[in-house]
Amino acid sequence: MLSPRTPEELAEALHAAAAAGGAIALGGASTKRAMAGPCAPAEVIISTAGLSRIRQYDPRDLTISVEAGAPFAELRRALAAHGQMIPLDPPFSSRATIGGVLAANTCGPRRALYGAARDMVIGMKMATLAGKLVESGGMVVKNVAGLDTAKLMVGSFGTLAAIAVVNLKVTPAPPASRTFALEFASAEGAIGGRQALRATALRPAALDLLNPAAAARVGLGGWVLLVRACGSEAVIARYARELNEAAVYESESEQSLWEAIEEFTPRFLAGCETGCVVRVSCPISQTAEALRQAEGPALARAASGVVYACFTDWREAGAWAPRAVRCGWNPVIEFAPESAKCELELWPQPGSDFALMQRIKRMFDPAGVLNSGRLYGRL
Repeated sequence: MLSPRTPEELAEALHAAAAAGGAIALGGASTKRAMAGPCAPAEVIISTAGLSRIRQYDPRDLTISVEAGAPFAELRRALAAHGQMIPLDPPFSSRATIGGVLAANTCGPRRALYGAARDMVIGMKMATLAGKLVESGGMVVKNVAGLDTAKLMVGSFGTLAAIAVVNLKVTPAPPASRTFALEFASAEGAIGGRQALRATALRPAALDLLNPAAAARVGLGGWVLLVRACGSEAVIARYARELNEAAVYESESEQSLWEAIEEFTPRFLAGCETGCVVRVSCPISQTAEALRQAEGPALARAASGVVYACFTDWREAGAWAPRAVRCGWNPVIEFAPESAKCELELWPQPGSDFALMQRIKRMFDPAGVLNSGRLYGRL
């Protein structure tokens, strides 16, 4: 196992391992080993956890440059000290590295307003199997040169190259935040509440819909629509008037509620060794149907149509994913026990652009030795 301390050492380690011809496993803090494809045996394991520095940060520029192994929690604290944030809310945030967050393309409830991980990357330095450090983008928010190369790394699960340094745009923290919880007796009622909200001028930072089983896990009841409002006190007051029948969470109670949502998957998996989580992308109009069809706890990003369905038995998840395909949805078995992954079709329907993805993989890794199979068993 190798743990480089600089981007140059990372590039050298990758080149030497590739020249030796064996399989290479690449990771950071390994918080998401249960995520995506199986972790194949490797002759060389390279960890980016040693690259943990904040390289450049001037709060006035609203940008920050950090090494891939920097803990996401430390990055969050450093920004909060200056009233700023990176609003990703990824699972495993207390232990994950920023490189892992980007490589797995994990985000959370506030994607509705702020976008996903890919939207926050403005530049990157990557180490390739050829032993080179490739730079893309820069430290200017409006700089678009070479950004596509950097964004290829987001969601690639380390199958193309190693993220060494990433430049991110940051966001001022809102002056006030409050969450409104609306409880309904049925999925139809919850969807009606969501539609009524979307018809107004209000633009929540987060809009999550929980089925009863998921709501019970965070101390709520029934079908629940969570509305997170961020902005000035006047904005918060407008939400309070529009949602005057909702339960209100603020300060510590609000923080605890969203922490439970952010860590919903890790906490479910921690209590169920045979558990699986299936992520489904579907039209927003069909989120209620996806939640109804889920056989256990499930929650949806109600503004984007992404549903997370939890199963206590991986076989049930394996049977449910093809049904989701037949409904016209796009599922992936996002988390599964390592021992079960080879028996599951983790990514049943990769889409028409998969051939392009294969060509890109061959460009970066002709021998197919880097994190082979990690992209849901397909790459």
